[in-house]
Amino acid sequence: MGRQHKGQDRTREEVADRSRRRDKRGMPRARTAPDTAAPSARRAVAKTPRPPLSGATPAEPPLPPAGGAKTVKPSLRQAEAEATKPPLTQAKPAKRRRVPAMTLAEVRGFLTALAAANPAPQSELDYSDPYTLLVAVVLSAQATDASVNRATRTLFQAAATPAAMVRLGVDGVASHIRSIGLWQGKARNVVALSQALLDQHGGAVPADREALEKLPGVGRKTANVVLNVAFGQATMAVDTHVFRLGNRTGIAPGATPRAVEDGLVRRVPKDMLRDAHHWLILHGRYVCKARRPECWRCVAASWCRYPDKTPAPAAAPAPGQPHEPAPA
Repeated sequence: MGRQHKGQDRTREEVADRSRRRDKRGMPRARTAPDTAAPSARRAVAKTPRPPLSGATPAEPPLPPAGGAKTVKPSLRQAEAEATKPPLTQAKPAKRRRVPAMTLAEVRGFLTALAAANPAPQSELDYSDPYTLLVAVVLSAQATDASVNRATRTLFQAAATPAAMVRLGVDGVASHIRSIGLWQGKARNVVALSQALLDQHGGAVPADREALEKLPGVGRKTANVVLNVAFGQATMAVDTHVFRLGNRTGIAPGATPRAVEDGLVRRVPKDMLRDAHHWLILHGRYVCKARRPECWRCVAASWCRYPDKTPAPAAAPAPGQPHEPAPA
């Protein structure tokens, strides 16, 4: 340990002696300049790439993002969404073919076939007079006739006139029609239209389209049904069934219910117009259904322009009869 301390002392003395000799000769002492640069500048200098070696090709610097935007790594959710996207070459679903309109002779033949199968068509709603018919039709919006009949069976026992319906009130009406859709709004409309009939028409249902459509909850389709069924006018109410038949069969194609209505009024023979309302509704409800039309039992199929007619289902074997083997 003593030798080590002596060596260190000797080294310090030699350094000090050399410094004194420099001072005597006038040579400046090497000093380190204080680092006054900002920390960010020092980091920038430290990150400055070294120049390439002689003969080496310098690497091109990476291009900055467009618009100076930062490159963001996509999240896992975005990556999954991109992976589940369909390929650009995927074929689009084929558009439904537009059915050509029937000729006027075909329209008469189509309706004549429906008339032969149902010569006296009737509404399937239960009613006793124009007022109860009006209430039943208002309740039938987005509901089946069977569900409306179940609701009005008790409702009309409690209130079958406008005055009785107003006395029953919204809550009383609602208690009878909770089983059908949109019952809250329908209960308010039934009471409101009953009050309007008392105030404006002496409690009677008007046989006028404009007056009917001013009543709460009554639109063009409801007015057409009331005018046709209650007052015998040759009107055409277009519901979802009639709209579908007008376009599917070609009897009166149209993009809107009003276009189909105008086409039917113009194309249906005048002597068949009033009953055509019921023929088309009932045919669309029970035969020409929305998802799978039962074309094999349609009495008017020979006049229908629908190109993709549904074939008859395979007949089920009789009890005890074995199934026929499938063809090889």
